[in-house]
Amino acid sequence: MTDTPTDKPNLLLVDDDITFCSVLKPALEKRNFQVTVANDVNTAMQLAEQTEPEYAVIDLRIGYDSGLEMVKKLISLDSNTQIVMLTGFASIATAVEAIKLGAIHYLTKPASPDEIVNALHKNEGDASVAISDNPLSVKRLEWEHLQKVLMQHDGNISAAARALNMHRRTLQRKLEKRPVRE
Repeated sequence: MTDTPTDKPNLLLVDDDITFCSVLKPALEKRNFQVTVANDVNTAMQLAEQTEPEYAVIDLRIGYDSGLEMVKKLISLDSNTQIVMLTGFASIATAVEAIKLGAIHYLTKPASPDEIVNALHKNEGDASVAISDNPLSVKRLEWEHLQKVLMQHDGNISAAARALNMHRRTLQRKLEKRPVRE
């Protein structure tokens, strides 16, 4: 017996990187998901209302929009949606906010399709995760602090720059850089 589209759970993939979506979509379909793709928040919300996804993989930055807002909106549609936040710009502040808003997991890019699927099905925390003996580097601490202040100002770069006593363009340049890997 072959699977019909209704036998597979609906998964909404939201990322502004079209190439990334074109690679991840078939990989997730091979793992038994009915995948719908959106490259912007408006399209994603329209598709979410139509397909009522059981699962979602949301990028943290969707063009100029925040994936955190997308998490909030999806949870307001259906609090049972299993959401994984996926990002190339990970920070402690955004990870905490994603979980508070209803995401069940937070992964950094690159993440394999298997890692994403495992995260979608992981409903509990893991107390056995190793705790690092090394403190964060100064560059990573700076990145984390900038992200925290930005989150405190609802993503408003001008307000965050004022709070940091920093020129707006300087903050924008710092935010465009990828965080330092530990």
